[in-house]
Amino acid sequence: MRGIFDEADYPDLLVGLNAPDDAAVYRLDDSRALIVTTDFFTPIVDDPYDYGAIAAANALSDVYAMGGQPLLALNLVAFPPDLPPEILTEVLRGSAETVREAGAVVAGGHSIQDKEPKVGLAVVGLAHPERLLTKGGAQPGEVLVLTKPLGTGVITTAAKNDEAAPGDLAEAVGWMKRLNRAASELAVEVGVRGATDITGFGFLGHAAEMAERSRVRLRVRLSEIPFMGGAFPCAEKWAFPGGSSANRAAYESFVRFEEGITEIEKMLLFDAQTSGGLLMALPAAQIDAFRGGMTARRESCWVIGEVAAGEGIEVSR
Repeated sequence: MRGIFDEADYPDLLVGLNAPDDAAVYRLDDSRALIVTTDFFTPIVDDPYDYGAIAAANALSDVYAMGGQPLLALNLVAFPPDLPPEILTEVLRGSAETVREAGAVVAGGHSIQDKEPKVGLAVVGLAHPERLLTKGGAQPGEVLVLTKPLGTGVITTAAKNDEAAPGDLAEAVGWMKRLNRAASELAVEVGVRGATDITGFGFLGHAAEMAERSRVRLRVRLSEIPFMGGAFPCAEKWAFPGGSSANRAAYESFVRFEEGITEIEKMLLFDAQTSGGLLMALPAAQIDAFRGGMTARRESCWVIGEVAAGEGIEVSR
């Protein structure tokens, strides 16, 4: 891409060429920036409605991770012609109702025939160009906050093998369908500049990207990180998706673990997530305001560490 497009020729492309992030950002004027993103994936749950809702929440999350508000979305669909059309109807209904919950609209899309279903969205949003959240915005002295627990990868993979308790899968589905809207809006309100959402690269993969692009060290306390109820039972069966091992191979060199942290605990931190929460670096003086705002909106957040000078990630007990 850089060999074709020179960033100097596109001064209004604020995010995309020089420092790729959760979404591309293009400045329209002094007060508006366009956020554009896309995401889709194969089914991770059996229920068609839930699949569509999770796919939509996951795609919308990239706009929230940049500090934006979604405006419109386009469906991206690959669907086997031999499956009943009622299944696709439910998938798209789940997706559309999630987009409506976000205050946006589905304005069309594109579909093809494929042997394996794939569903997602292209999403367009708006943000103020001077209030963007980016992976490169974390500063030493700030507090690390996570807004959803970890565990979706290992739980949904265990469920495919009939190794997850129904209640544990239901909890994971509930978190995956939950929008990151409140966390994003409050983050912008209290002056956050460093953030990302936790998805396919797992917690440590996305944290490593934030540390590298912000040129800081992230200090994380394992005891403060939230996990879903089924995460450890499924991890003990080693039901991790292939992406979790790939994440560990790609990002482990960025991480220093305190002695005594187990292999299962490490893998859960590398576990590939779907529609995870936001990882944010909050100014320390704003943590009470952020917590209060999340509580008022019946949302959750956990303080899991801090940002320091240096590089990489430290994980302590």
